[in-house]
Amino acid sequence: MEKSELTWDQTLRFRLLEIVLQWEGRLTTNHLCSAFEIGRQQASKDINRYIKEFSPEGLVYDRQLKGYKPTERFVPRFSQGTVNEYLHLLHQDKAQTSMLSLMDLRYGHTEVLDVPSRHVDPQIVRGLVQAARNQLRVDVDYASLSSEETSGRNIVPHTLIYDGIRWHVRAYCEKKGEYLDFVMSRFRGVPDLLDASEHGREQDDKWNTEVEVVIIPNPCLTPGQQAIIAQDYDMQDGKLRFRRRLPLVHYALDRMQVSYDGQHSQYPDQFPLVLHNRDSLIAQGCKFKLAAAV
Repeated sequence: MEKSELTWDQTLRFRLLEIVLQWEGRLTTNHLCSAFEIGRQQASKDINRYIKEFSPEGLVYDRQLKGYKPTERFVPRFSQGTVNEYLHLLHQDKAQTSMLSLMDLRYGHTEVLDVPSRHVDPQIVRGLVQAARNQLRVDVDYASLSSEETSGRNIVPHTLIYDGIRWHVRAYCEKKGEYLDFVMSRFRGVPDLLDASEHGREQDDKWNTEVEVVIIPNPCLTPGQQAIIAQDYDMQDGKLRFRRRLPLVHYALDRMQVSYDGQHSQYPDQFPLVLHNRDSLIAQGCKFKLAAAV
């Protein structure tokens, strides 16, 4: 059967099936039942149909996993096979998730700018997700940009983070004895899952600390330009206020092109926004001089 002959909802279910299978390494009927509010019998029928008509050698049932796992011959046909597909699904708020969000919609009068994504191996994502869900230690190789070396590290991941450009994992690093952000595309090899750890999300004090961020229009702009910027962001009294977890502040600022190191005076056109409460954030433990990720 050709893909074009499938119904809309069937195509959606096959796409989700592939994404979960590839990036989690374990597919059960519960995935389809929960996402599409269908019965177990229908979900089982969908999986069997997918195997028979589109991927007879791409997945096998694993009794130990109590679900299907991908084989080396698995090739996605209803999804793009990129890590962003899976990670974006994780990123969506449960209250906003809908069936339409599983499809890429393109309309004649809109255009979505897609930029090349960084390569992340599916085996790495599977290991990190499993470790985060079970608070396990992971032995994995990591390429550090600062040292230009690839070395083994034992980490305890607890949260996947999308900063609008790339994906990170927040984890406790046993080598440095603190919680750090690791760029997911810089992991190498296959993660080796170890035993459980006491260093979970609840012990990450910075992660559990929310701070207020105050942003103002660049004062080096003309009053008229500042007024336009203030209206762009619906600022109240010339200020934009929002709260973020402490380790995520610099990601938000970089994505919004907010100046926090004085560059706004030299390049006012490039930095329409300026961080107003930098000293207060530094006092609370926010770091701006260091790179976004190790």
